[in-house]
Amino acid sequence: MDLNSASTVVLQVLTQATSQDTAVLKPAEEQLKQWETQPGFYSVLLNIFTNHSLDINVRWLAVLYFKNGIDRYWRRVAPHALSEEEKSTLRAGLITNFNEPINQIATQIAVLIAKVARLDCPRQWPELIPTLIESVKVQDDLRQHRALLTFYHVTKTLASKCLAADRKLFYDGFLHGIFERLKQFLECSRSIGTDNVCRERLEKTIILFTKVLLDFLDQHPFSFTPLIQRSLEFSVSYVFTEVGEGVTFERFIVQCMNLIKMIVKNYAYKPSKNFEDSSPETLEAHKIKMAFFTYPTLTEICRRLVSHYFLLTEEELTMWEEDPEGFTVEETGGDSWKYSLRPCTEVLFIDIFHEYNQTLTPVLLEMMQTLQGPTNVEDMNALLIKDAVYNAVGLAAFELFDSVDFDQWFKNQLLPELQVVHNRYKPLRRRVIWLIGQWISVKFKSDLRPMLYEAICNLLQDQDLVVRIETATTLKSTVDDFEFRTDQFLPYLETMFTLLFQLLQQVTECDTKMHVLHVLSCVIERVNVQIRPYVGCLVQYLPLLWKQSEEHNMLRCAILTTLIHLVQGLGADSKNLYPFLLPVIQLSTDVSQPPHVYLLEDGLELWLVTLENSPCITPELLRIFQNMSPLLELSSENLRTCFKIINGYIFLSSTEFLQTYAVGLCQSFCELLEEITSEGQVQVLKVVENALKVNPVLGPQMFQPILPCVFTGIIEGERYPVVMSTYLGVMGRVLLQNTSFFSSLLNEMARTFNQEMDQLLGNMIEMWVDRMDNITQPERRKLSALALLSLLPSDNSVIQDKFCGIINISVEGLHDVMTEDPETGTYKDCMLMSHLEEPKVTEDEEPPTEQDKRKKMLALKDPVHTVSLQQFIYEKLKAQQELLGEQGFQSLMETVDTEIVTQLQEFLQGF
Repeated sequence: MDLNSASTVVLQVLTQATSQDTAVLKPAEEQLKQWETQPGFYSVLLNIFTNHSLDINVRWLAVLYFKNGIDRYWRRVAPHALSEEEKSTLRAGLITNFNEPINQIATQIAVLIAKVARLDCPRQWPELIPTLIESVKVQDDLRQHRALLTFYHVTKTLASKCLAADRKLFYDGFLHGIFERLKQFLECSRSIGTDNVCRERLEKTIILFTKVLLDFLDQHPFSFTPLIQRSLEFSVSYVFTEVGEGVTFERFIVQCMNLIKMIVKNYAYKPSKNFEDSSPETLEAHKIKMAFFTYPTLTEICRRLVSHYFLLTEEELTMWEEDPEGFTVEETGGDSWKYSLRPCTEVLFIDIFHEYNQTLTPVLLEMMQTLQGPTNVEDMNALLIKDAVYNAVGLAAFELFDSVDFDQWFKNQLLPELQVVHNRYKPLRRRVIWLIGQWISVKFKSDLRPMLYEAICNLLQDQDLVVRIETATTLKSTVDDFEFRTDQFLPYLETMFTLLFQLLQQVTECDTKMHVLHVLSCVIERVNVQIRPYVGCLVQYLPLLWKQSEEHNMLRCAILTTLIHLVQGLGADSKNLYPFLLPVIQLSTDVSQPPHVYLLEDGLELWLVTLENSPCITPELLRIFQNMSPLLELSSENLRTCFKIINGYIFLSSTEFLQTYAVGLCQSFCELLEEITSEGQVQVLKVVENALKVNPVLGPQMFQPILPCVFTGIIEGERYPVVMSTYLGVMGRVLLQNTSFFSSLLNEMARTFNQEMDQLLGNMIEMWVDRMDNITQPERRKLSALALLSLLPSDNSVIQDKFCGIINISVEGLHDVMTEDPETGTYKDCMLMSHLEEPKVTEDEEPPTEQDKRKKMLALKDPVHTVSLQQFIYEKLKAQQELLGEQGFQSLMETVDTEIVTQLQEFLQGF
């Protein structure tokens, strides 16, 4: 295609291809498609889209056709591939001028240059990178911006190459000179003002370069080894010396710190304790690190981090004054936290201090030593330095354990500083109480806690909101600590709870309210029932807060958590909260309501603890069970909690609950049993088992559709032991506690299996005896013995045929439950509960819930806990003897192994 003659024709067709008239557009597109494989076509397109006098739409279309042509015809092996001569001309033409005036076209040109670079750079296009760097340096805003834009896309594309050979080529060709390029870009930034349009693009490119380095280090740590020395020298010089003054910017500093941190922490560079077990690559990298991190270098990094980067900035102090809640959110991890400078410096300090603590501990101790005594409130710089050093001491608490006598420091230095009430001293009041929170779980004498609680009470009344919020955080650390003692805390409980509640009311930001609620929850959880006298104000406020937080689901989650601990603390008195509590549970667990996505897990937990602490059923509490059916259909990770809730209703009011919901529940269970895991099946069957235990008459009737499945599982020898054990538990309840229902079930199953009832009963007993070892719980083992013994006395030949198995199980049961009285030498059934004893609750134990009490009352009616297995066996054998006569009975006993008979006789001595 001759360029001069073709340009006019191609331009005309491109113009037609931009038409809105399909009659003009379609033929033009067809013509362009035919030209795609013509030699010279892409050179014509290059001339057209670089001609700024032409129509923008035509130039835009020319760029797009050129870009598509790269994808289809640039590779050598492609059908109709471009010739090497034309590609060479096109590469040169693409980087002749970076002066495209239209942003959208400039972006497309940058992208297509990057596409070519992906295929040809650096082998066929070695001049690309040097040309871009030179263009970035020119004193022309437009050219500078376009060169940077292109550099950005080229770097991004080259760094994304996946093939190992391509990546090696990229890293050899590109990373080899990356630090020089970064230095050139950083120097360029001196001449580019912060308001210049190129500044943002330059900074983006610099960050992209550092990201490429970080990705390479993360994915190929040993390939990065040759770059360790230069990376550390470059990063440390720009971040911790005067080299970086005037050229660095926050995101760049963050990236450099991340680079240092990743080298320091990288496990690939850490030798084993036994050096001989380490790879040569690890030892080489470790040697480079050790050579770099000398005492002077480490000392300078540590001092610079603390005295420069840890200092509160003017911007932060202004935010403290103008938006105290926003300040605390930023400090404790707001949305932008992980990308901001302060947390990055703190993490780097922690990692370096941990790695080189023997070198750095004396440095930090010396900095501490210079700050003894009070600081002049007029000297703001001195106050900020002390704040920074205290921050370092808090972050390094675990490393300083053996080096700081924190108890003495607390009494002699920190406590007096908390008592300085001057407004300019508030950064230190806040920092000191934070510092104590960092050390509380590291090294803090229990005897000093009352002094700390006194200080916390005072600081919760501080004139500064930030100080009060920080104090609440430290209070949480103290109550969470494993050395927390309720008796020390109780004298301050009322004051603290009142002040925390006032703080909750005062703060307005969602994040802060959540934080304070969390502290309140921790206090309530720790003191449990001791909280009851003080929660009235909170109980009255939470409905209002719930209403106000309609658009803030995370705050509502915090309210749910608080309610969980409140209900646990109030126990049976939580019934007074039902007008508010039950609608909250209703909304949180209703899967048809959008908020359930956020609230469901906590809502279910609240529902459960409400049931566990409920003294009696109410119509409203019964009604919210309507939410359960859709929850069971979800089959989510919350199923276990759902089963606990169902059990809670069974224990609370089995008759009303089963009469109202058993039909639907049974249907849901039948569907679940077909599709869930064996563990899930066990959870379903445990609910049925509990229903039979609590209500032997109504339970079997209500769950009748499930029982054939259980019976079949036993007969067919369910292969999962835990499922079989539960099957036998369910059937044991029916057989022992509702004989007539068992007979009707046996009759139904005989028809299903097309067998005689006696034959089926014999098969069931045989399988029960055979799989008795599947049952591990002592209660179920005793239940099995009682259930099978309940078939006696009998003249049924099938039962008599299985008599030996029944006696075997009974003796196994005796071994499980009988304990010998050392004084009398007689045996006693250890599962018997003859009277209700209120267990004494120690300070560390939670008092029994209402459900615990219900379970205890239920146990007093349960044959497993009220019937002596020893007595029951004796009575059943005696009755069998009376039925058959002495001779018949002896014949029956002869079917039992003599060793078993001997053991039985030992257990039955005295009867």
